[in-house]
Amino acid sequence: MKEYALSPFCDEGSRPRHIPTRGQAEVLCDRSPSLNRHDEKSLEPLTSDDASPGLQAGAPSAIPKVPVPLDELLKVAAEFSEEGRMSEAERILGHILSAAPDEPWALHQKGVLLFRMGRHEAAAEMIERAISLAPDAMLFRRNLCPIYERLGRYDDALRVGQQTLDRDFDDFQTLHNLAVTHYRKLELDQSIACARRALALDPAAPGPHFELAEALLLRGQFAEGWREYEWRYRIAGAPPLLPPNNRPQWDGAPLPGATLLLIADQGFGDTIQFCRYIPWVCARCPQVVVVADPLMHPVIRQTHPGLELVGHWDRCPPFDAYCPLTGLPRLHGTILDTIPSKVPYLHADPARTAAWRARLQDLLQPDIRRIGIVWAGRSTHNNDLNRSMSLSAFAPIAALDGVALVSLQTGPAQGAIANYFDRAPLLNLGAEIADFADTMAIIETLDLIVTVDTAVAHLAGAMGKPVWILLPYAPDWRWLLERSDSPWYPTARLFRQPSPGDWASAARRVGEALSEPRLQPQRLEKPCNQISPGASLYQGGRSAPDRAARAKRWMRSKTEISGGLCR
Repeated sequence: MKEYALSPFCDEGSRPRHIPTRGQAEVLCDRSPSLNRHDEKSLEPLTSDDASPGLQAGAPSAIPKVPVPLDELLKVAAEFSEEGRMSEAERILGHILSAAPDEPWALHQKGVLLFRMGRHEAAAEMIERAISLAPDAMLFRRNLCPIYERLGRYDDALRVGQQTLDRDFDDFQTLHNLAVTHYRKLELDQSIACARRALALDPAAPGPHFELAEALLLRGQFAEGWREYEWRYRIAGAPPLLPPNNRPQWDGAPLPGATLLLIADQGFGDTIQFCRYIPWVCARCPQVVVVADPLMHPVIRQTHPGLELVGHWDRCPPFDAYCPLTGLPRLHGTILDTIPSKVPYLHADPARTAAWRARLQDLLQPDIRRIGIVWAGRSTHNNDLNRSMSLSAFAPIAALDGVALVSLQTGPAQGAIANYFDRAPLLNLGAEIADFADTMAIIETLDLIVTVDTAVAHLAGAMGKPVWILLPYAPDWRWLLERSDSPWYPTARLFRQPSPGDWASAARRVGEALSEPRLQPQRLEKPCNQISPGASLYQGGRSAPDRAARAKRWMRSKTEISGGLCR
């Protein structure tokens, strides 16, 4: 969960990123000198063709042109951008740049807008052009730093960030951005140093506190890391933990006779990881209510008998204190040696497991390894660029004999299956997974799960099932550094990128590990096409028309097997 700082031209205000998503930009306004040199410069106004329908109604055929100072137009565009009215802001900036294509401040503001719109390459190009026209404008370099970081151009981000610090040693925003970038390069000493320097300038700034927390937790320095982690809800723009109330946050002391409200405050993976603390909580507070997404109720309910769960705030009973699930490790005093390690603490429903086992027996030969795969997380996650990979990156695994891949992928990323042509058959179950109870039942029938850092990784780990997790070079803090195991999940094996973005090497190591003799099953007489006779099979599909037809068939289907053809 990263936070960045960009500084558009505006008057005041700030906006850090949303907690459950990682990598959203903190937008702090420009406290550097204003654009006063442009105060007398005017541009062509909007013409009648540009006016909205409401303005056009009853208007004369020719609207007189009114000079508008550039600063005023830039302020209006910045206000639109701050309000989320991106199209209006883009339209105004387009008019400015059509009249003054080499205006560096307009180019810079357009770059900030493009960054907010997720068009990072275009944003970088726009601000690079602004810098070429105004090389002394340090604000431009400051804002280019987090854009380069989002593009994975870490060395470039450090370069322009350092150029800004060379001009202003105490540039708070740049120190914060450099803390994020050093984290991405696993330069944790430098990341921590930048975060601490930023906090020396503004001790109450939550962003650097949170960045410091992630670096410390990644190192396994849990005591200080948990304390710093508490700043996550003070970041501007983060949703409130719960509706306004006058109840205190729990301090970990026993609450006999009182009701404690636990809040599943972050993503599904966090909920799965930290619900292990619920038995510890219930030993201190017998009356516990958990508020969580209803999709998580079957999972959380397993951690303690009689646990009360609600899915909506208006259904919460009166409570005496509250606590987020992600705050429990701090109250527990968790260090690496005291992580609650009772695994499994989640179990698949036997009836569902039997039904899915029968389904897979109908579709797949019994003597091949069934490997569940997930290659992408939630696409709206702002760190999705780093934590998700492509289905094609599984090629070293899909090339193995005696393997059938079972896709547990849900969401839009399932569309990649339409273009799957590798050796191992791929069974797509994603469209039929209704909830986590289904996912757990399917996991129970498989030999191994290979996944990126998603809720499925946590689910398999909490079930005590073999799970191999592919991690980005700079992983989320919970996976720690260098080690190939996890103290949170004893049955997990970690495969890390050797360098930023290098999924190919990580997947190749998974394929090599699967090829180890101790993991080899008895070879089949027919290692290719290991699919039962009645299973649906896409044949061929190499030409463009075939691929299109195959994609249409995939969209119509609910469960399909792809690939597995003898070449």
